[in-house]
Amino acid sequence: MRIGTHLIASGAVTVEQLRADAAAVRGLDSAWTNQQPGGWDPLGVLSSFADAPPELGTAVVPTYPQHPATLATSALTVQALTGGRLTLGIGPSHELAMTGWLGIPYTAPARHTREYLEVLRPLLRGEHVRHSGEFFTVDTQVAIKAPEPPVLLAALGPRMLEVARDLADGTIAVWARPALVTDYLVPRLAPNSRIAAMVMVAVTDDPDAARDSIAREFGAAGQLPAYRAMLDRGGLSSVADTVVAGDETFVLKEIQRYRDAGVTDFVATTVGPQERLPAVLAEAKSAYSPLSRLSTMSFPMVPR
Repeated sequence: MRIGTHLIASGAVTVEQLRADAAAVRGLDSAWTNQQPGGWDPLGVLSSFADAPPELGTAVVPTYPQHPATLATSALTVQALTGGRLTLGIGPSHELAMTGWLGIPYTAPARHTREYLEVLRPLLRGEHVRHSGEFFTVDTQVAIKAPEPPVLLAALGPRMLEVARDLADGTIAVWARPALVTDYLVPRLAPNSRIAAMVMVAVTDDPDAARDSIAREFGAAGQLPAYRAMLDRGGLSSVADTVVAGDETFVLKEIQRYRDAGVTDFVATTVGPQERLPAVLAEAKSAYSPLSRLSTMSFPMVPR
């Protein structure tokens, strides 16, 4: 299992802080960032991480605001600039964000994502794509010479997981406890698919306070339909119920539970003070990561 961290790239974060955060986690397997409202462009951020870990991932880039040819161009640019370290995580986002904030119709997200990948994947391989479908009409090619990056899909519902099984290298999961990974995600994906679990982690002697903080700051996320359904599948009432919070021994045991459940990539989002987490993630990497011995460049797919 790869061990990585999620770097917050909100508009309030300076470029100096982003680079410092990336340098601080260079010993891990991966660093990830996402598209936040009013925040930095994740692909642009990753292209500047010269000292970052061997894998750089987006979790995620929303699909509706970008034509697949535009995203393929940006992704291959970053892939070339970073020496082939990119993993491209994409997803349809939510109706609240796409329609409510951007005015983009959130039409048939599963069908839209399937067709998006049908155009995107061959463009990432350098192929000339001629496609006429429900959402896209394309006759183009991206000429940038770079290795095709792995593509992970933010897939939570059954139909989106079918798309991930058919057209992606795996999925990016949020608000999922280990039992849900084993019972719900693994059976719906192709063998050897990657499962990147984005997990909020607090190394703390006061886990209740950490969960209370998450409930206040992120509780509204649990009302978004896709997230609410994910929590319901896991028998959870709040996003705070998914937080891994406790001392070093507890956190390491929880990371092991995710590995045993079938997670191939454990990506920690720090909750609260960060001083104690890096040592725990470094220990988890030493114990669980095949990349302690093998280069990520030769392993686009990591066995569980």
